[in-house]
Amino acid sequence: MKKLSLILILCLAFSCKTKGQDTTNTTETSISKTDAEWKKELSKKEYYVLRQAGTERAFSSPLNKEHRSGTYHCAACDTPLFKSENKFDSGTGWPSFDRTIDGNVAYSTDKDLGYTRTEEHCATCGGHLGHVFNDGPSATTGKRHCINGVALNFKPDNE
Repeated sequence: MKKLSLILILCLAFSCKTKGQDTTNTTETSISKTDAEWKKELSKKEYYVLRQAGTERAFSSPLNKEHRSGTYHCAACDTPLFKSENKFDSGTGWPSFDRTIDGNVAYSTDKDLGYTRTEEHCATCGGHLGHVFNDGPSATTGKRHCINGVALNFKPDNE
């Protein structure tokens, strides 16, 4: 009886799905292109970040210090993702925002570094943008959307 109880407990323990194990990928996209098409359309850096989930070097993006009013769009498909009024200097070396434009960013679970992070994607083309953390400004959302600048195109309001 003890063996049966132990087996039952082990089965239950290994079958439980915790939030940390959630691999729900909400990146079903409306744009579907082949790898060759993406390589043809994107620069090498854009391809590395947007299609291969790479990360640009910290402090390498000119968008990190962009302070004009405008909208940040996906560099692959031009979907508007973030507004300038939601951008803040996180000191991390990547453009950071406290919120997204509703419905234009999708999320999945990333465990590549040995721990669970929430990965962000363009909801239209599925391009990798960066990650979202819970260490953003407490006066607003408490979120820090840490985004690769190469994944974005900035469009000023006055142009």
